[in-house]
Amino acid sequence: MNWPAIRAIYLFEMARTGRTLMQSIIAPVISTSLYFVVFGSAIGGRITEIDGVSYGAFIVPGLIMLSLLTQSVANASFGIYFPKFTGTIYEVMSAPISYFEITFSYVGAAATKSIILGLIILATAVFFVPLRIDHPLWMLLFLVLTAFTFSLFGFIIGIWADNFEKLQLVPMLIITPLAFLGGSFYAVKMLPPFWQTVTLLNPVVYLISGFRWSFYGIADVSVAVSLTMTLAFLGLCLVIAAWIFKSGYRLKA
Repeated sequence: MNWPAIRAIYLFEMARTGRTLMQSIIAPVISTSLYFVVFGSAIGGRITEIDGVSYGAFIVPGLIMLSLLTQSVANASFGIYFPKFTGTIYEVMSAPISYFEITFSYVGAAATKSIILGLIILATAVFFVPLRIDHPLWMLLFLVLTAFTFSLFGFIIGIWADNFEKLQLVPMLIITPLAFLGGSFYAVKMLPPFWQTVTLLNPVVYLISGFRWSFYGIADVSVAVSLTMTLAFLGLCLVIAAWIFKSGYRLKA
């Protein structure tokens, strides 16, 4: 492993967070805090509890996942797209660093940013709702796995996109709607039977369900299924990333 090269790319990407602090950290935290206030007060007044958990506390894992998914994809996709746009990616690819190390550097930096953001939102939630974490190690596991999985997914999107419009297409039209419809604000069992079946086709349901279980011990689907689905999506993204570098898809001039 070429650790100096990995460290250089990683630190460069992390330094970009400091230059875009408002966009990367402050704005997502403020918008999520508004969700706590608006949804916790407006809907929480009508839905007092779900499975013994106050509604305000119930939506915390879903809101953290919503921010984690969108920011992981956005950070990683922009991180690799901008070197493509400026042409500096060819300098990186010609350096004595493997494709795995390039991917590991960019994805690792994007995942680190998302994990930091998720922990900040979690700390912020304490000021708005009564919060507990029954399984802290499982919570961290789901947080890290989701951050790395969707950062890798964003990395793939960044390579696929050939303009800034495409860069925003998947996060805005696919990731965010799936997160909203994945049980962020409700339990799947609250839906009619037909829509419960449809909802289970949404892969984000399994991420949010497993993450919520780590907080309160309640889940829409089995924790084992949630973990398996997360690892399966991670494996799929690894296969696609490996094919991209092997074939040179949208990387070779």
